[in-house]
Parts: sequence; structure tokens; C-alpha cells
Amino acid sequence: MKALKIAIQKSGRLNEKSVELLKNCGLSFENYKSSLITSVANFPLEILFLRDDDIPEYVQDGIADLGIVGENVIQEKEVSVEYLQELGFGKCTLKIAIPKEKPLNYIDDLNGKSIATSYPVILQKFLDQHKIQADIRTISGSVEIGPGLGLSDAICDIVSTGSTLKNNGLEPFADVLSSQAILIGKKDVKEHEVVCELLQRIQSVLRAKETKYVVLNVKKAGLPSILELLPGVKSPTVVPLAEKDWVAVHTVISEQDFWEKINNLKSVGAQGIVVMPIEKIIM
Repeated sequence: MKALKIAIQKSGRLNEKSVELLKNCGLSFENYKSSLITSVANFPLEILFLRDDDIPEYVQDGIADLGIVGENVIQEKEVSVEYLQELGFGKCTLKIAIPKEKPLNYIDDLNGKSIATSYPVILQKFLDQHKIQADIRTISGSVEIGPGLGLSDAICDIVSTGSTLKNNGLEPFADVLSSQAILIGKKDVKEHEVVCELLQRIQSVLRAKETKYVVLNVKKAGLPSILELLPGVKSPTVVPLAEKDWVAVHTVISEQDFWEKINNLKSVGAQGIVVMPIEKIIM
């Protein structure tokens, strides 16, 4: 079977998580950061290590069949690719930020202002949506220094923790775009059997990250209350214990509901609760 190509970030905030995801999918490869390409030993796939700005166009043009890249980059490049899977990492927000000493009250206050950004396409769409006329000044590198140097009245840039804004005397003013890492593909690639297999593996890893495996003990009399709280993947597994009138219940719990469910389980008689991570869930 001919190997497909997937492009991931060569260096930067998405590289480590992208490599981790692929390895968790059972792919065996070396992360040759000094090379452009490496082969997967046990799967028909080759990995390209590229600048994130290049990944969307490589996928659109068919040089790579798949890519992992931030949605902010995809939107800025205006490429024609298919969104195959949100990956849940690399989350950030493209925000407009303003100097703390020059507060604005309403979004319309941006009219007539200058905004420095590395994302002129996304910013222009945002301004058009809100019928705002502003001067977009496209710069690369340290956008946050724009107001301090007198280059702009505001900035539009990626914000993760907000510490960079704070260090430069800026504060968030408006959210422009929420972004995370996305698995993208060239047109019609999702019908390829290798892509279907890889997508299934990725989805099983992502599902596992969202859940916990739980084992608990409870008296048989309390089992109906326990089962009401624990739907499981299909239904919980109930195993008799050596001690009479006691059973062990095995199931999974959503990470989001974890602490609430644990406290509720304890309140209806659950004991000896053991919680474990799950490596993969295959539906």
C-alpha cells in the first residue's frame, strides 16, 4: 500500500503534542527534527516536518495528504482543505488587545484606529462583520510592542496565558477567533482506507483522554443507585465479590463529570473507588 504523507509542525507549540498523539496511535517513528521527512515503520505513512504556516498550502496542493495545524493558520491562509478532526490541544484565542492606559468601551470604538497584527485576513473579516473601519498594519514577530512604539493603537494576536500582554502593558479587548489543533486533509482524502484507519486510531486516543476507568465496591442493595449514576460505554460490568452481598462495578466516567460523579457514588454507598487512566477506547 502506498504511504500517505502527514505534515506536522517542525518546531513550536504544536510539535510535541502532534508527535505524542501519533505515537499514542501506535505509530513507530523517529522524530528527526533536523530532517524534513521520516517514515513510520509500522504504518503506511510518512511524516513531514514543516513550518506551520506552510502546512495548509502543502495539504491543499496535495504535497501532503494530511496535516496537523492550528485553526488560526488555516483560516488566515484561506485554503481549500477538509477538516477531519478537532484534536483538543494547542488551544488559544486570537484577541484584539489595547493599552491599559487607553481603554475602549465598545467594539465600535475601534473605528479609525490602527491595529497591528500577523493575521490580517482573519482580522479584516472580523472588522467587516462588525462594520468597523480600521487601519490594519501587518507585521511579523513581536506584534505586542506595536502600541508601545507608536506603530498602532491596538494589536490582534494569539493569546494563550495573557502574560505577554500584561508584560507589555496591554489588556484583552475583544475575542476574534478561538483556535485549536485540527487534523486536515486534501479534498476527498477521508475516503482513503489509510486515512480511515488513522482517524479511527486518533479518535480512540481522544476518547480515552476524556474518560476515566473506575472500579468500586458496593453492597448489592445499593447497586441500583450506582447503576443510575454510571451508564458506562454500554453498561457497567458487575462482578460478585468473595464477600457475600457485595459486588464490584467496572465502568468509565467522563473526565468532565468526574468529581461530581465520584461524590455522588460515595453518597449512595460506593467504597474502595479506584480510578485509572484509559489508553484507548475503540468503538
